[in-house]
Amino acid sequence: MEPQNLTGVSEFLLLGLSDDPELQPFFFGLFLSMYLITVTGNLFIILTVSSDPHLHTPMYFFLSNLSLADFGLISTTIPNMLVNIQTQSKTITYNGCLTQVSFFHLFACLDNSLLTVMAYDRFVAICHPLHYTIIMNPRLCGMLVLLSYFISLLESQLNVSTLSQLTFCTIVEIPHFYCDPPQLINLACSDTTTSTILVYCIAAIFGGIPVSGIIFSYTQIVSSILKISSSGGKLKAFSTCGSHLSVVFLFYGTGLGVYLSSTVTSSRMSAVASTMYTVVTPMLNPFIYSLRNRDIKTALQRILSRAA
Repeated sequence: MEPQNLTGVSEFLLLGLSDDPELQPFFFGLFLSMYLITVTGNLFIILTVSSDPHLHTPMYFFLSNLSLADFGLISTTIPNMLVNIQTQSKTITYNGCLTQVSFFHLFACLDNSLLTVMAYDRFVAICHPLHYTIIMNPRLCGMLVLLSYFISLLESQLNVSTLSQLTFCTIVEIPHFYCDPPQLINLACSDTTTSTILVYCIAAIFGGIPVSGIIFSYTQIVSSILKISSSGGKLKAFSTCGSHLSVVFLFYGTGLGVYLSSTVTSSRMSAVASTMYTVVTPMLNPFIYSLRNRDIKTALQRILSRAA
């Protein structure tokens, strides 16, 4: 079979999580429920932060943007998966595949960038508390969020540009429920050495730098907390970082798990593992911040009391 240019490939086949038709209703109900819970939870965070003046602080401003990124991340993959299950179709168009790759990387990188910005916010709050309001002023907060969006857009376009240079055979079957760039590279008929190097370099730059920033911030935070004499002061300082640390470990832990599973298991098992990164993490983030955060609980009580 002769390879042809990517622009000649009209559609790809997304094989999904399983070929068993009896499991499709189960998957449809499961992922529809998870999607609705995620959408509701993240919209709840956004509306709560925007409607309560007590939450108009840098930390909750970044949190609302993180919820928006989580909402976008899960909306990039799950609705298309649900439609394919309902219509019993596995196809996705060429333009749709590249668009999905673009938005998936946009929101995943935005998650990454915002977690770094939130780590910096906690670093300033704990290590420089007297200068916190001066350093984390509205102008800087807005610039940090805009920079996060710009970096994420750049990363997503670099990935799409790299994939658009590949050539494929006539039929391309992707053993995944969304267009995963590594899977696309593996299925290409042309030489993928350059594309593979570029993809890993992009991941190392746009993933490694934020992770280094988070590690540096928490190294300084731990150093500052250990200098606090009272145990109550240490506990209070640690509690301000608890929710963010939980989200960081969940985000990077599941991402690392997906990467490791893809190297030792089959492509279909890697697709199952990736649901932790693309579905479970965005679903749990609102619960982590709402259940562990007294300010969110208090704001919810005020909103409910006003509504009553």
